[in-house]
Amino acid sequence: MKLTEIADNAGSRPSRMRVGRGIGSGKGKTSGRGVKGQKARSGVAVKGFEGGQMPIHRRLPKGGFKNLFRTAYLPVNLGKIQAAVEAGRIAAGASVNAAILAETGVLGLRRGFPVRLLGDGEIKVALTIEVDAASDTAIAAVEAAGGKVVIIPKRVVARKEGKKAERRKTQIAKREAREAARA
Repeated sequence: MKLTEIADNAGSRPSRMRVGRGIGSGKGKTSGRGVKGQKARSGVAVKGFEGGQMPIHRRLPKGGFKNLFRTAYLPVNLGKIQAAVEAGRIAAGASVNAAILAETGVLGLRRGFPVRLLGDGEIKVALTIEVDAASDTAIAAVEAAGGKVVIIPKRVVARKEGKKAERRKTQIAKREAREAARA
């Protein structure tokens, strides 16, 4: 047997249907696509259509919830802070905050988010760590090493008033000025 002699069994692969070759073939004129409409044109696949049965994306239940108002924290583990101390980037007994953690490369590139201290790893030096949030295990580990964790109160960001509110204020001020001029 040679590679050139290998072939499929006869009839295992049906020959291609030749469409558009006259009405006698049964697939002439519209080539079995029906008449007109989107699906009669080339390059069409109706996404998610399963021949009339309920599509999978409608059969499956909805799930999940994303809280738009949750606070996204940057996690910092005690082990990373201890590694920075051992590398000499953070002095023992120093006061550490988010800016110092970012400078020393503990936080990485993402800045501006609130920082949460987590208890993964071990800390051996006394540090005063100022963070936005901390886990109980992290606080206990820092205090056991002789340090202190200071939780910064939540920052309240003043919301900018929209153009409508500003316009309304100017309208009220103008009205009051006209009334004062009349009186």
